[in-house]
Amino acid sequence: MARNEALLRLHKTLVARRDELRERFNRDQFLETHSRAGESLGDVADMAFDTGSEEVNSQLAQLESRELAQIDLSIRKLKQGSYGTCEGCSKKIPIARLNALPFSTMCIECQRELEEYGSLEGRGVKGDWGKVDDSFAMDEKNVSISELEMDLSK
Repeated sequence: MARNEALLRLHKTLVARRDELRERFNRDQFLETHSRAGESLGDVADMAFDTGSEEVNSQLAQLESRELAQIDLSIRKLKQGSYGTCEGCSKKIPIARLNALPFSTMCIECQRELEEYGSLEGRGVKGDWGKVDDSFAMDEKNVSISELEMDLSK
């Protein structure tokens, strides 16, 4: 029963964060629309600062958009009853992890594995970058560009 209560608290946290992000997005859209109308021309330094600020704001909006999508997915999973189940190993994600990152879809072990190997399918198999191209002898470590052939007809 304690897990169910924790999941209900997490649901409230997710909904509150979702609403906060949506409100911020709408406010930013409103401000951007209305600030363009009264925009004045400044010197080169002002334009450079504005460009830098727009880039930072764009990147923040992109991060918040991803977070919002992850939160929406988590809320759907809560309604379906699959929230808190690891997508990698199907075990329950510990409540402590969900408290830290409420929209987490994997347990710590599977997340680490995904980050280390690039997928969950390569479990226990580390890539050997020395064998990416085995057309050269293993004892040959240095290859010059002139030794490589390229087919440019394609």
